[in-house]
Parts: sequence; C-alpha cells; structure tokens
Amino acid sequence: MAAERGNFEVIKKIWGWAEVKMTAQEIKKELLLDTDGKGMTAWHNAAHLGNVDAMREIWELAKERLTTER
Repeated sequence: MAAERGNFEVIKKIWGWAEVKMTAQEIKKELLLDTDGKGMTAWHNAAHLGNVDAMREIWELAKERLTTER
C-alpha cells in the first residue's frame, strides 16, 4: 500500500526494519517479490497506478542495498 500511495517514509521505514532483521535474500523474497492476492508485487501495484516516483524509490533501495549479499 505504501508503494501504491507513494508513501516514501513508510517504504524507507519498512526497508530499514527489514535490513536489521532479514538477509538480503529474504528481503528480495519478502519485500520485492512477494505478491498480493492478485499476484502483483509492490512494484506492479505502483506501476499499475502510474506511481513512477514509488517505482523509482523501490528501484533505488534495491539497487543500493541489495547489490552485495550480506
């Protein structure tokens, strides 16, 4: 929902919590690739609603923080 609505503070807060509690692989699986009841990821939902800024935020977080495995 945060991605759909472009709530960047919530996106960053969730991501920060995940980095403390999860491995990079778990973040990929649970945050980036997990789907809702319609089979859509957060990225898909942001794209579906035309929220390019949310898509960019998710992309940048993934690129910056998941490029190296922890």
